[in-house]
Amino acid sequence: MSTVRQTVLGLVLLGALAALVFIQQQRVELAQGDTKLANQRAATAEQESQRSQLVITELHASLTTERATQQQLQARQQQLHQALRNRQLQIEELTRENEELRAWFDTELPVVARRLRERPAITGAAAYQDWLSRRDGLHAVGNTAADQRPPAD
Repeated sequence: MSTVRQTVLGLVLLGALAALVFIQQQRVELAQGDTKLANQRAATAEQESQRSQLVITELHASLTTERATQQQLQARQQQLHQALRNRQLQIEELTRENEELRAWFDTELPVVARRLRERPAITGAAAYQDWLSRRDGLHAVGNTAADQRPPAD
C-alpha cells in the first residue's frame, strides 16, 4: 500500500470518525433539549396539580359547610312543622271546647278581608306590576275623596 493511499484512507477514516462524533453530539443535544422540555412540562403539570388540589380542597370545604347548613335548615324546618302542627291541634281543641269560638270560626270574613286574600295567577314581574296598578290605591292626604271625612287635626 502506498503512502498516498494510506493517507487518503486515514483521512476518510478520520472524516467518518468526525462525522460519527458530530452525529452523536447532535443526538446528545437533542436528547438534552427533550429532557429540558420534559422537565418544564413536569413542572407545569405539578403546578397545575397543586392548583387543582387547592380548588378541590376549597370545594370540599364548601360542600361540607353547605351540607351542615342544609342539615340545620332541615332540622329548623322540622321544628317549624312540629310547632305548626301543635298550633293546629290547639286550635282544633279550642274550637271543640268553646262554642263561642266555634261560632266565630263558622262566620264568613267581611268582603274587605276576603279581597285581601284574592290574588290572580301572576306569571312574572310585569303581571305583578299590572295587578298592583289595578288595585284600589290609597288617596294622598291632600286629595280626599268626596265621601271621606277630613283628617283629624
